[in-house]
Parts: sequence; C-alpha cells; structure tokens
Amino acid sequence: MNSTSSAGLTPGRHEFDVDGVRQVYHVAGSGPVCVAHSGGPGIVWAYLRAPRLEEHFTMVYVEPVGTGASGRLADRDGYRLDTYVRFLAAVVEHLGEPRVHLLGHSYGGFVVQRYALDHPERVAGLALYDTSPVTGAEFWSGAMEGLAAYPQRYPENPEAAAIPAAFQQAISATDDETLTTGLREALPVYFADFWARRDEFAPFTAGVQAWAEPASAQDPVPFDVRDRLGEITAPTVVIVGSYDFICGPRWAAQLHEGIKGSHLAVLEQSGHFGHVEQPEEFTKAVTELLRR
Repeated sequence: MNSTSSAGLTPGRHEFDVDGVRQVYHVAGSGPVCVAHSGGPGIVWAYLRAPRLEEHFTMVYVEPVGTGASGRLADRDGYRLDTYVRFLAAVVEHLGEPRVHLLGHSYGGFVVQRYALDHPERVAGLALYDTSPVTGAEFWSGAMEGLAAYPQRYPENPEAAAIPAAFQQAISATDDETLTTGLREALPVYFADFWARRDEFAPFTAGVQAWAEPASAQDPVPFDVRDRLGEITAPTVVIVGSYDFICGPRWAAQLHEGIKGSHLAVLEQSGHFGHVEQPEEFTKAVTELLRR
C-alpha cells in the first residue's frame, strides 16, 4: 500500500481553521485517501470509524462543524447543507490531495453528493452509504411508517414498544444531553435485529453522542439532486442495509439508477449501520471502488 507523507495525513488528530472556526479531523490507516463524513447532522464522528477500511485506505474522519472538538458557528441557524459542503471542501483542500475518495453516511451522504457535484475534479470515487438523493414529505413519511411499525416486529418486548417515543424525544430535543439520551434509546430501530446482538452492540450504543444545534437545523428547501445524478461520473458504490427504516433500499435504488455505472451493494442482514452489523461485507462493498 502507498504510504502517506503529508503532515496532514499523519495518523492522529488534526485541526485547522475555516473562516475562524476550528475544523478537526482524524487520520488512520494507509492507502488511497478516503474522507468520511458522518450523519445526523450533529452525530459524533467516531460511530463511523471502520477499522477494516483502514487496512485499504488512509481514512480521514471529519468531525463536522458544531460537533465534538470542532468549533461552533456564531449563527445558530448556520448549520445548513451548504455549510457542511463548504467545510468538507476546506478539509479536502487542506489535505493537499489532488483527488480523494469520499464516504458519506446518511446525512453525510447528502454532503458528499453535493460536494461531488460541485467539485467533480477532486473526486476519485464515492461510497454513498445508507443515504438518499432526496428528502421531503415522502421520504419522512416512509421513515415514520417504518418507525411506527417497529414494535410489531417484537410484540413481547416492552423496550421495543418504547422506541417510537424515544425517537420523538430525540428529534424534539433542544439540549445535547436530552438528544443523546433519546438517540441512544432509539438506536435499536436502526439495526436489523438489535435485540439478538444486544451485548455486541452495547459499546457502539454507549459511544453515540449528538449535539442539538446542528441536529435541529433544517434547510428551508428539501434535499433533492435526482435530476443531477447523471452528472456524477466518478466510480460510485451505493451501500444499503435491507432493514434500514430511514434510508432504505428504495432510496438506494434511485441513487444506483441515477448514477451511471454505479455498483449497488445490499447488506441483507443490516439496518442503518452495516459497518457494525456486517463489517466484512461492508468493507468488500467500499473496496469495490479500488477495482473500478
């Protein structure tokens, strides 16, 4: 594998300023550079860490602005998609790599799609992971239907029955602690079968943290790049868990159909966190970029 020589690509934590706001990122692994953007918005970056990918890529994990050790915006209403795209562009520029691979999970997938459309010359490949080319009323209606139906999958489990209320607590939270608590309690709905592997997933769940200001931000116009997907020419893999209630196979199919030559990988025993539920299959899907 290729070694890295840039100071910004040495293993560990790095930071620099973007218009006076601190941007933190973390580097691990070796090989071609892959910049990973987590979801939410407002979710801690560390949940997305994928050690197996670090055997194939120099992974650069971004701490999105407003979360973790990265800085906060002076304007609380500034946590918009355009802002995340701008900060991602700054990270890529800071790394000094002519082209990078990009991995975007969930909302992070919206960010990297927009970046790829705005800066096609900087993209070596795209991994669009449990995400969608569109949001809006239909998207959220489908997600809420999946959420409401979740307790029926586990009729004898009172904890499963409490999941929809925990989710509503999370999305209505106005402080970090309430949001983080609600999100952790709601996390089982994001897995294919959390209860069967509860002990295995307990450390992951305990490590999830969220920040309310970014999470509460809403763009005035729903995300929709369906009519521009044909502009994406970089090698692309679309990865989705069969049981993902929020960014499931329906939306992955739209990405796959819209991006010519893309590869679709369906993780049959995963929900929203295939890198944790099926890490070997997830790694195989992402490393398909190196063969394309």
